[in-house]
Amino acid sequence: MFQPISLFIGYRYSRSQSNSGFVSFITFFSIAGILLGVAALITVVSVMNGFEGQLKQRILGLVPHMVIESKQQNLENWQSLQQQLFEFEQVNGATPFLENEAFIQSSNNLQGVLVQGVYPEQEKSHSIVADKMQTGTIESLQSGQYNVVMGVGLARKLGLQIGEKVRIALPNKTIFTPMGRVPVQRTFTLSGVFFVGSQVDDHMVMIHAQDAARLLRKPKENVDKLRVYLDDAFAAKPLFEQLSQDPRFSNFNITTWDKSQGNLFAAVNIEKNMMWLMLSLIVAVAAFNIVSALVMVVIDKQGEIGILQTLGLKPKNVLQIFITQGMINGLWGVSLGAIIGVIFTLNINTVLSAFGVNILGSGFVMQTLPVDLQFSQVLTIIVSALVMSFTATLYPAYRAAKTQPAEVLRNE
Repeated sequence: MFQPISLFIGYRYSRSQSNSGFVSFITFFSIAGILLGVAALITVVSVMNGFEGQLKQRILGLVPHMVIESKQQNLENWQSLQQQLFEFEQVNGATPFLENEAFIQSSNNLQGVLVQGVYPEQEKSHSIVADKMQTGTIESLQSGQYNVVMGVGLARKLGLQIGEKVRIALPNKTIFTPMGRVPVQRTFTLSGVFFVGSQVDDHMVMIHAQDAARLLRKPKENVDKLRVYLDDAFAAKPLFEQLSQDPRFSNFNITTWDKSQGNLFAAVNIEKNMMWLMLSLIVAVAAFNIVSALVMVVIDKQGEIGILQTLGLKPKNVLQIFITQGMINGLWGVSLGAIIGVIFTLNINTVLSAFGVNILGSGFVMQTLPVDLQFSQVLTIIVSALVMSFTATLYPAYRAAKTQPAEVLRNE
């Protein structure tokens, strides 16, 4: 089988056992360093992707992607506004709601909460609360029955069970009584408990929108806002610009999710990029250990290089020999690192469980690491590591190509 002479010699040099022990030592650790760096980069980036995905699901599943409210007090004819929003292809859903701060009181405790009045038949298709119900259903919120749905953390703090009574009081809404001015309040029945796995479980309750309107002393069909759900939460800005230019929405205030949660996602993105940078530097340092190993090989092979040149080997062929040798070492490290990294990433929770390691700590909501292995990122890591390895071979190969046969062989 035909093989270019430079590739053949480079391959033989990479397999040679005649190198000094120190050169072999450096070569081994350069390969091991690339292997560990690539494997660590694949694992850490995949776990960071998983956490980012969990964050999107838990935060953007509850936080409206966009909120539309009237510049007046209430949204009038919100059904018409809802239909207008569906004309935009990015919009996946638009649900009306009322919102107000309140106190919720049981026989055991008192807690400040955010009360949301919703239409359950519309919410169940878009809010993740409907899919995260542990007990009861969101459809149990029926107008006039004064039922309430809350998070498992809040129910635990209040010591409540399904069917028990709880009092909701609005401190910013008061009425006159023979006893003086008192907050508007009403007794509700706990009909459902949800578990989302975020702070919402401790601080939010849901009631029917018409019950909320009565509590707020408003007409029962009134709502304060429309929350808009998009196919892609990150398309909120382009849609915001479209709505801002549409005269039909000129009398409404429009707020996107990035006003309240944008800094959080920006911080996660910065942290992810810094992880990329730090672990890439580890791979770079390991790759540039190839420089040390190859320089020593060049010095060790000076006589052989001179002999090959006198036999007609051109400088570019000498260059190719040492690039080949360095790239074979880099290819070993990158290939093994990618294989080990992918296998470990796909089985990371099994491995941690086998060794009894709980990185997240006891009592954390998620007891397993979320993993999102994206093969496009794996390919990027592999290509980047190979480019670093190739770059590391250039200087030693250039040194070898500049060898002068007459000077090298003078003392041979």
